[in-house]
Amino acid sequence: MSFEDALKKVDAGVIIDIEVTPGSKKLCIPSGYNLWRKRVEVRLSQSAQKGKANEQLISSLAELFQLRSTDVSIVNGMHNSKKSLLLENVEYDTVVRILKDRLPEHAD
Repeated sequence: MSFEDALKKVDAGVIIDIEVTPGSKKLCIPSGYNLWRKRVEVRLSQSAQKGKANEQLISSLAELFQLRSTDVSIVNGMHNSKKSLLLENVEYDTVVRILKDRLPEHAD
């Protein structure tokens, strides 16, 4: 099993399944891969209040994949720790390469 199980190529771009831990001591994107849930793990320093964690997640993913914040949107799990996000204007292979460089080696 690979972290690529958390990715899905769609017409509009790439959907990435994420599990968020808000209120962590520091921001860490990605922080790992959950093999059983097939989700990329993310730790956010913002708390899950008034959309602050979602805003941090979107802006941080946009920065990671060198996209505009408007190219990243939550398509499922707006009020949940398990989220699916659509990354527009990015190639699937680019997402895989960036995550592979950032995830711990045992995440493959």
